[in-house]
Amino acid sequence: MKTWMAKTAEVERKWWVVDATGQTLGRLSTQIATLLRGKHKPQFTPHIDTGDFVIVVNADKLTMTGAKMDTKQYFRHSGYFGSLKATLAKDMLREKPEKMLTLAVKGMLPTNKLSRDLLTKLKIFEGPEHDHAAQKPEAYKLLTKKVKGN
Repeated sequence: MKTWMAKTAEVERKWWVVDATGQTLGRLSTQIATLLRGKHKPQFTPHIDTGDFVIVVNADKLTMTGAKMDTKQYFRHSGYFGSLKATLAKDMLREKPEKMLTLAVKGMLPTNKLSRDLLTKLKIFEGPEHDHAAQKPEAYKLLTKKVKGN
């Protein structure tokens, strides 16, 4: 008996729309990473891209649990001495919510060539509108509950 493996040309890709309003950053990004990798499909193969396209709307309405909005920091470094810059999560959410969600999803994907291709299938928009209506995306029902009070 031979082991069956998916082939890139045979994979059917769907487009999903995920509404990030009131969702917790980490819990949302785990589900997005699952959709991008294709782990929700029965023909999942770890070394083949079997995932779907994901469109995230309302990225500016994400939440974080606890006091992470005031304490979590995002770092960037240009490579020169003394050029380490830190940004708080609440500032990042206000200025670049797309980057904040992209970094969270990127951290949940494997670190290899395949993950760079998977990340290109993630489309994030700050507001409720997106420009991928021609692909006829379906609304994805998230498995997590919304966190209240944050």
